[in-house]
Amino acid sequence: MPEPHALQALAGRYLRVRARTQRLAEPLSAEDACVQSMPDASPAKWHLAHTTWFFETFVLAAHVPGYEAFDPSFRMLFNSYYQQVGERHPRARRGLLTRPSLQQVRDYRDAVDERMLALLESMARGTRKGPEACRAIGDLVELGLQHEQQHQELLLTDIKHLLSCHPLWPAYMPDPVSPGGPGDAQDDAVPALHWLPVQRGLHETGHAGQGFAFDNELPRHAVFLQAAEIASRPVSNAEFLAFVRSGGYGQPQWWLAEGWDWREAQQLLHPWYWRSTGAAEAGWQEFSLHGALPLHPARPVAHLSYYEADAYARWAGARLPTEAEWEAAMAPHWPLAEEEGDEGPQESDRVRLHPWPMAQEAGGMQLGQVWEWTQSSYAAYPGFRVAEGAVGEYNGKFMVNQYVLRGGSCLTPPGHARASYRNFFPAAARWQMTGLRLARDAG
Repeated sequence: MPEPHALQALAGRYLRVRARTQRLAEPLSAEDACVQSMPDASPAKWHLAHTTWFFETFVLAAHVPGYEAFDPSFRMLFNSYYQQVGERHPRARRGLLTRPSLQQVRDYRDAVDERMLALLESMARGTRKGPEACRAIGDLVELGLQHEQQHQELLLTDIKHLLSCHPLWPAYMPDPVSPGGPGDAQDDAVPALHWLPVQRGLHETGHAGQGFAFDNELPRHAVFLQAAEIASRPVSNAEFLAFVRSGGYGQPQWWLAEGWDWREAQQLLHPWYWRSTGAAEAGWQEFSLHGALPLHPARPVAHLSYYEADAYARWAGARLPTEAEWEAAMAPHWPLAEEEGDEGPQESDRVRLHPWPMAQEAGGMQLGQVWEWTQSSYAAYPGFRVAEGAVGEYNGKFMVNQYVLRGGSCLTPPGHARASYRNFFPAAARWQMTGLRLARDAG
């Protein structure tokens, strides 16, 4: 059975993660929180409710005898994709859920939080549950917190897409750093790119066993890699702008056939959140959660689809890394230490809403600002096992027609990602904070 102090620590972290979600939603009006800007995005109100639904459905309803639901209709309204739980409201129609109100959703969160804390307190006192049940509940609470942290990032990317649909490009939150935008006072020069070696041979890939990991990061296993090199930093705005200005969006030789058809169908000429103001040099802007910003040359390029990332890599005479190459090269540089504090790496409440200019002084190494596309299809590791019950639907059933992204982004909650973390999206997705890092064969 988990020690009482461990359960008390889990209860404290539960409160902090849940409070952070609430703070992220505070700048939003009830109108902001209800609208769904596209089928792939969800309203902020739905995120607030669904993350609460997870705890009510998988922890409280399953482990508290005689538990009475806050509202029985919520079981259907805020179920995302768990077929074994039952009926679901269609994803593309979440923006039509004007009821319950935003305040009712907040009341729902408060009520579930109160019951969750009561359960954890009773477990810490040893008045409820046996050792195996306590371990199972603790694991579910941890999964629920990691799930909520994923939705914290989704809440921000979804509201960013919504606000970008407004003709005035309004800000979600004023920039707390400087009136001109995050880091605009810093050097415009793009840091030199260095190539990091990936040695030929066997490399261990996957979660090493310390701390939390999602099931798709397991089991750790050996992968044979050919000698390769991987860039020390992501591709910058300035470098991608050169691709745009060279006509790269109109040159089919750089594009996968499916990517070219996708680009042609949408008549795309540049990344999603870019726009030209017509000026010759400083005439590009990008949309951010702080509103419109000048296109800073030294920021990592963001919001690219897999198709765009792959086309740029070909144009640059390189390629996208495999996820095993990425992990082999990046794991030794993983910046967990900068997130550590007295309460551990999960507890920081730092919020950075936009990539900042890459620093000249980081030994050439830059990591964690944008999710980085790899050329690896999202598939199971050798020996992967799906968990029993509805929770087993969390990752495994999505292992088709998606590509793996690595590294985390400026919107990822501090301490949430790790070197083995496997994010995944379809090739056309670009509303997430996605960029790229180049790789090439050695020799």
